[in-house]
Amino acid sequence: MRRISEENMEIEHWEPQSKYPELQINYKNLLASCSGNRGSKKNNQHCNPKKGDAEITINPADFSKNCENQIRYSSTGKIFSDDENINTDLNEILNLNYQTLIDNRKIALHTVITVLNRKFPNKTWSKESLKKTLEELSSKDAEGKYSPYCQYIFWYLNKRLNNP
Repeated sequence: MRRISEENMEIEHWEPQSKYPELQINYKNLLASCSGNRGSKKNNQHCNPKKGDAEITINPADFSKNCENQIRYSSTGKIFSDDENINTDLNEILNLNYQTLIDNRKIALHTVITVLNRKFPNKTWSKESLKKTLEELSSKDAEGKYSPYCQYIFWYLNKRLNNP
């Protein structure tokens, strides 16, 4: 959920090219992915470098499966799934609970909480303010991009909205 750019991205093969060489240049098999600390120790890598030739359960580009519906978060910034296979993908194959990513999720959320606390100094956020913040974050910015780690923020705000 972090932004990727030309400087920090790689082309990932949904179906690993070592196992499916015929799909190596099939556009439906190519995904943009962050470079996830490529070149560092394996336990410090995440996303594409950590995945390597492993296969994962859900293709994030398959909108019919909507991977966001399979993912949950904890208040500590960790990402998980109730589906055991997806949970293995998140933790072992993609290493998405790498400490830097957890910290980035928490920083993104803290930023939104700080803005809400400035708008509402008594720290009681109305349902309307939560809905408006969700609506704002659900929209792309002027560059056509979503806020980094927005799904974690959505999770938190929806939790607050539904459990006041």
